[in-house]
Amino acid sequence: MKSLRIGFLAAVLAAAGALALFGQASNADSNMVQPLAEAKWGPAPPMLPPGAEIAVLAGNPMAAEPYTVRLKFPANYDIPAHSHPTDENVTVTNGTFYAGMGDKLDRKAGRPLPVGGFFRAAAGMNHYAYTRGPVTIVLHGIGPVEFKYVNPADDPRNAKKTASK
Repeated sequence: MKSLRIGFLAAVLAAAGALALFGQASNADSNMVQPLAEAKWGPAPPMLPPGAEIAVLAGNPMAAEPYTVRLKFPANYDIPAHSHPTDENVTVTNGTFYAGMGDKLDRKAGRPLPVGGFFRAAAGMNHYAYTRGPVTIVLHGIGPVEFKYVNPADDPRNAKKTASK
């Protein structure tokens, strides 16, 4: 009888571990259906240039866990060359998003990604993005999200430091 209880406990723990690995939570709060009109938009984090907006769909992008967010960018928005410590996955849901690989934003070399387009930058890969018109994307990956700009002068967090001196 004791070995049956131990076996059952081991099976429960293995199942719980598998659910955790795949980002599945057992509570009702983890399930979601959200029409775009119900998105709660706010200013994007200061690691992005001003003007972008974010709506968190799932997870916490600042924690070491899976996350999914929507980002809106205005027309003529630039995200200078940067990298991330984790993979970045982007799907375009509105407008045309331009993305490229390299150490400097190059508006002639960026590839246009219309609605449905997908962009993936592996951890540590320098890349950039820009818009010509308004754009909405869905960004997902494993956090924490961090930006390392190739040129520190491009980092909007540094602009705030120099402006306050």
